[in-house]
Formats: sequence, C-alpha cells, structure tokens
Amino acid sequence: MRGLFLSLILLLYCSGVSAEQIKAPKVGAKPVAAAATDKPQPKPAPKKPKAPPAPPAKTLFGAAATPAPLAARAIGSYSKGCLAGGVSLPINGPDWQVMRLTRNRNWGSPQLVEFMERLASDARALDGWPGLLVGDMSQPRGGPMLNGHTSHQIGLDADIWLTPMPDRILTPQEREDMNAVSMLKDPFSVDPEVFTLGHVKLIKRAASYPQLARIFVHPAIKKGLCERAASVGTERAWLGKVRPWWNHHYHFHVRLACPPGMAGCENQKPVLGDDGCGQELKDWYEMLKKSAIWQAEQQQAVQAAEEAEQDVKPDAKPAKPAKTKPPLRLTDLPGDCKTVLTAGGFEPPAKEEELPPVALKALASKDAGPGLPILTQAALQTLRNGGQIGMPMPDRNPIR
Repeated sequence: MRGLFLSLILLLYCSGVSAEQIKAPKVGAKPVAAAATDKPQPKPAPKKPKAPPAPPAKTLFGAAATPAPLAARAIGSYSKGCLAGGVSLPINGPDWQVMRLTRNRNWGSPQLVEFMERLASDARALDGWPGLLVGDMSQPRGGPMLNGHTSHQIGLDADIWLTPMPDRILTPQEREDMNAVSMLKDPFSVDPEVFTLGHVKLIKRAASYPQLARIFVHPAIKKGLCERAASVGTERAWLGKVRPWWNHHYHFHVRLACPPGMAGCENQKPVLGDDGCGQELKDWYEMLKKSAIWQAEQQQAVQAAEEAEQDVKPDAKPAKPAKTKPPLRLTDLPGDCKTVLTAGGFEPPAKEEELPPVALKALASKDAGPGLPILTQAALQTLRNGGQIGMPMPDRNPIR
C-alpha cells in the first residue's frame, strides 16, 4: 500500500514538470531568428564624394585675356559685376600713357575710354598738365580682380597717377618698374613741395564733367584740396564729388555714373550737396589717427620681435589671422555675367592652380606706388598723449 502511494506522488510530480515545459510563449516574446536560408539584405550604395568648389570669380575673370564679343554694357554694381563689350584705352596717346602693361587692365566701357581721352586732352590744353599716367581700369571682361581692387568691376572706374607724364614714351620695362610718387609728408599731411596747384587743377577738371560720379583721394589730399580750392576759383561744388578713402595717396580714382538707359547697371547714391570739407573730413581724420597709431605700433612690435628673436619661444602660438570675407563666386554676380564670361567660346580655368600666363603676370606685377608713411616714435608718443599732428582743420568762411 505504501509503494502504491509513493508511485502516485511521483506520477503527479512528473505531470507538473511536463506542463511547465509546454506552456505557450508569453506575449511580446522575441521572434525566432530567420533561417540561415533567407536572402541577405543589400548593402547601401556608397556616398558620392562632394565635387570640389568652383574657383572664385576673380580666378575666372582674371584668366580672360580678351573682351566679351557682346554689345557694350556695364552689368551690376561697381564691386559686384562684369563688363560686356569692353574696349581698351590705347597704351599710348597724345596726352596719356598706360602703366603696368602686364596687368592687362586698360579696359573699360566705351564711355570710360572716351572720358579718359577727353580728360587727358583738356587737362593739357586748359590746365597745363603734361599728360596722364593711367593705372588700373578694368579687366577685359570686368569682374573681380586677382589682386589690388574690390571695385573696378564694370568698366566705369580708373586710377590716374598723380605723377605727371614724362615728355617721352616710356619703355615697357619702365612702365613695370617706375613707381608713382606719394603726395604725403606724413600720415596726415600732403607735402607742399610735391602736391602742387597743378594737382588741384587736374582733380577739379576731372570732377567738372557731369558723367563723373565720384573721385577718391587720401583724406590728406582732400584736406589739401579744401585748403587750396580758392586758388582755382570761387565755385566749390566740385569738391563734393571728391571723397576721402584709404590708400589713395599716389593716385586718384575716377568713377563714372552708369550711362543713361543702360539696363542692369547700378549707380551709387548721389553725393551730398556740401563740399565735404567740414565734419565729414574731421571724422575721417579721427579714423586716420587710429589707423596711423595702429600701423606704428605694429611696426614697433615687428622690430621688437626681430631684435629679441632669441627670446621668442618656439612653441608660442601664432596670433589668429584677421577674418576676411570669402571671395566672390560666379553665383554671387548678376546672372548675365555667366554669359559674359563664356562669350566667344572662352573656357575659364576649372581650378585656381590653372591660371594662364596673362593672369600670372598680373599677379607678379609690382605695386604702383609706395606704402603709407609711418609715424615716427616722437609723433606716435605725441598722439598717445592726446596731441595732434597736422590734423586741425583751418577756419573757413562759410560764405566763401
């Protein structure tokens, strides 16, 4: 009887174990893995490498050695545009000579070339100026330049040296090596032995034409013009077109207004009605003062580093370079500039490294003139102490 009882208990235990083993799977349980015979999933396609960026617009337009064979038109603004149907100012004329021939920048709109020829002729015949030495105008198809300028893009700008033309034809090598003469005695003043009444007459003559929109000169030259304007007549409206701007100390920059009716050409706002010899010029001199101090301090720092070169730690971190604007791309220019660029079958370079010889020569050419004068140590100390050097504006009778 006892054995029968133990057998029943064993039978019940085994039945419980079997029931646990055949329970249904719980809800949410992981699915059974796919059989090894299933097809493998296709691999994702490899990503295409990004195309290198197109060369900047200055590379494309700087490579063009000939003008676009299209109807003459200035397209866009002075600092963001191009030139269709450009014409060249002859390198030699009866009253002018073109400088830095390797740059190939004696191009412009027909209106600019006509203006340059007339100014040269009138300045000689009416003012006794010996003749113009012409610096940069525009590239054959305008557009951004490889170096030297932000504007000069639409064939309406030109640089004219303040150095009188010699009484002979300069050789090509002389045109590459000769430097324009600075008009400055110091960062704030013109040299009265260099900046003459002839310069005043020349700039006034250029400003007198109705198509002339602006002339840019160094602030010290503007100040000199304000002081000497009475020596060339009582009328002063022409001074309003003469605008102070950085670095124009050995040349002046003429800018024409857009020719009437020329579609797509963008003018600047008209100049103000006054002569610009008052508060505006004083404000410029405050900027000029800060700039002159900064340049002198930079020169001091360079000299100190050179003298104490052995004390400079080799692992010292270099100063961060100043941020610069990215170069203009073709897509930044007016849409018609793409047509101008490729007109006549011209194929611009695909890479910056593929510049043709005409562009390499332009890059290798010398600056047209000397750098700006640097303050002496004594003058720098005077300015730091709140003094002024060559800066006070003369009292001027407002009725004059």
